[in-house]
Amino acid sequence: MADSGYKSISRIDDAKKKTHGWYVRVYFKGKMHSKFFSDARFGDKDQGLQEAIKYRDELERKLGKPRSERTVVQVSPRNRSGVIGVRRRRKSSGKKGRPGGYEVYEVTWSPGPGKMKRTSVSIEKYGEEEAFRRACEIRRQKEEEIYGKPLPPINGSDSSEEEQAQEQPQEQEA
Repeated sequence: MADSGYKSISRIDDAKKKTHGWYVRVYFKGKMHSKFFSDARFGDKDQGLQEAIKYRDELERKLGKPRSERTVVQVSPRNRSGVIGVRRRRKSSGKKGRPGGYEVYEVTWSPGPGKMKRTSVSIEKYGEEEAFRRACEIRRQKEEEIYGKPLPPINGSDSSEEEQAQEQPQEQEA
């Protein structure tokens, strides 16, 4: 399959199988949705591509997947905080006379392809619940800047991040 230059759309040209067209694959919340757009059915290569783009955009809207040419971070079984891009960790630093480090909630986001940014909120300074709430708020703001809206909660519920932040976060093993 050849890269089309459009996210989630690949070009297939297999002369042996007489298969020529565009293959749309949208992966979201653990499920793959796919459809093939044949050049013959849509008249030509360009018209097939236009139909494939239209289908992809409508499908992503229907699924609630943010429309972006960048990768959308999704659920990971390793996520312990319950919020994408927020994790509890020990920073190993001797700053301010703290040998052995200190606990933080670290917020990560990708401002552009191949770029990663991070910041942290001190649990010592704000306490467990307030540090988690602040970290979730930072992450939500970054999602709005990048995707135009916050991502849906990872547990698939309609609860907001503030409601999730009120729940006691799980402890991370050292």
